[in-house]
Amino acid sequence: MAVKTPAKAFSAYLFAFLAILLWSTVSTAFKLSLRYQNPIQLLLGASFISLLVISLVVLAQRKTGILLTGSRKDLLRSAGLGFLNPFLYYTVLLEAYDRLPAQEAQALNYIWAVMLVLLSIPILKQKPRFRDLSGVLVSFAGALVIAFRGDFSSLRFQEPVGVSLALVSTLIWALFWLLNVRDKRDEVVKLFWVFVFGFLYVLIYAVGMGWLESFSLPALAGAAYVGCFEMGITFILWMMALQRAASTARVTNLIFLTPFISLFLIRGILKEAITVSTLAGLILIIGGILWQQTGKAAGRVNQT
Repeated sequence: MAVKTPAKAFSAYLFAFLAILLWSTVSTAFKLSLRYQNPIQLLLGASFISLLVISLVVLAQRKTGILLTGSRKDLLRSAGLGFLNPFLYYTVLLEAYDRLPAQEAQALNYIWAVMLVLLSIPILKQKPRFRDLSGVLVSFAGALVIAFRGDFSSLRFQEPVGVSLALVSTLIWALFWLLNVRDKRDEVVKLFWVFVFGFLYVLIYAVGMGWLESFSLPALAGAAYVGCFEMGITFILWMMALQRAASTARVTNLIFLTPFISLFLIRGILKEAITVSTLAGLILIIGGILWQQTGKAAGRVNQT
């Protein structure tokens, strides 16, 4: 087993923090970009830019030779995954952002980790532990606090369609993640084909809806930013961080800094007043997820 040097460990945290800072800007970028275009137009430009970024990575890593080595089954799998993400996931997520305050949409988005636990039961045949189920309940309690905006007297969602879309997007992302893990091809090659098909789906949908009119400069800038820093470069930075990390768990847990940095940017740039219900709900969601993860970490320690 290779020993991680201090320099390599430092670079792991450096790449992780760069990825976290960039991801923290995405909620704000979504809302700003949606002022100039509808969700599908934003997704069309962003998925095209991300496909260009991934293609450059394929060229830089000299993996063009293995792009066409997969079987027909591999291409069909990529076609299915590309439908889930980026097409369906971002279509639903951006519609949620279009309807909800950025702070609520980005907080609810973290329920995907809870959906992952629930979907792992039927798909991966995993047996849930008490800690998993109790963590799920805590996280869902946080989602309810956000959905009701802290007002449980009427038992009515303040924005039912937006909340429903945000929660459905987490289900789609968790399903995509589980199916993608079962695909054992090279990660960059998988990502390339997923975005090829995903972009084609978005393009067909945009053409069918007649949404290919001229784009304004702010719209193009927003799509380029989202394509680079939500779907493209940031993902590569995160992969580099995990490859260099002495402990992937320690680096992975840093991702939970993202929503809190994001709230700071939402307040400063979008001028949204951060509500107590959003902050309380987010703490419950992250707390439930960390409760599950610490239990797994303790189990690994006890087994060694």
